[in-house]
Amino acid sequence: MGMHQYLSGLNELEMISRAPGYFKYQPHSVAAHSWKVTQAAQFLGDLEEQAGNAVDWRMLYEKALNHDISERFIGDIRTPVKYASTELREMLANVETSLSDNFVETEIPTELQDVYKRRLHEGKDDSLEGRILSVADKIDLLYEAYGELQKGNPEPVFLDIYKESLETIFAFRDMPSVAYFIKEVLPELLDEQFPGSETLQRIYITIFNAD
Repeated sequence: MGMHQYLSGLNELEMISRAPGYFKYQPHSVAAHSWKVTQAAQFLGDLEEQAGNAVDWRMLYEKALNHDISERFIGDIRTPVKYASTELREMLANVETSLSDNFVETEIPTELQDVYKRRLHEGKDDSLEGRILSVADKIDLLYEAYGELQKGNPEPVFLDIYKESLETIFAFRDMPSVAYFIKEVLPELLDEQFPGSETLQRIYITIFNAD
């Protein structure tokens, strides 16, 4: 038992495509997504610190870097399927946890098992770091969908992903970092003009004028 299987298995994350089964102008891997989410989480964490909130940086980086590592076992499930129902989402989460725990107990050295069980479990929770992860994940998803829509991708799923990402970000608007993202970053994204950009602006207005 050693770390070889864990380290060699990281290569698999470079081969797992995001949004499988859909035409994409720019494919993204799970490995690339994890890096981008970590960058977004770092940005949000800086803003939270500037607002006077204490950030556990070790925990934030662990959560962001590892949040999708269990997809090496089950792949990336299509977004509409993954969120089809609460029950299905919970079942998939239980499968991920079971497979991750089994992998840790089988392949990770005993003295490191507790820490890797923590890292490979769901990182989105009610802690500040878990909330930052929830937003950072959706920020990258937003930009993935936006990039496809900007290029004229006809797949309707990317409009759904764009809308769902904005709705989740809006739900965390009480966080200083998210308020900054909404005020300073989103307007730049929405100012870009291309065929269909008016539809994206209307979706934004509908969501952000909801209350």
